[in-house]
Amino acid sequence: MIKKNYFVYILSGLNKTLYIGMTSDLKRRVWEHKLGLVEGFSKKYHIKYLVYYEILSDSYNAITREKQLKKWRREKKIKLIESMNPDWKDLYESI
Repeated sequence: MIKKNYFVYILSGLNKTLYIGMTSDLKRRVWEHKLGLVEGFSKKYHIKYLVYYEILSDSYNAITREKQLKKWRREKKIKLIESMNPDWKDLYESI
């Protein structure tokens, strides 16, 4: 049996507008955001830079974590991002 990973991720735009999502294929999903293929908030605000992600082993935990992060205040999200990525670099090439 092949074990599948799930990812909770945070994208940012140039003005540091944040988008939080969950996927089982991080590279593909971020690429879709970069190309503007994902309708809605991220496309409207040109949010396409991967600044944070976590790997989880099951979908339930990933969905729970995504919901948790979405409830956080912006300041707490920024601290989380900067704990992994203090320079807000686009992590897409490293995944």
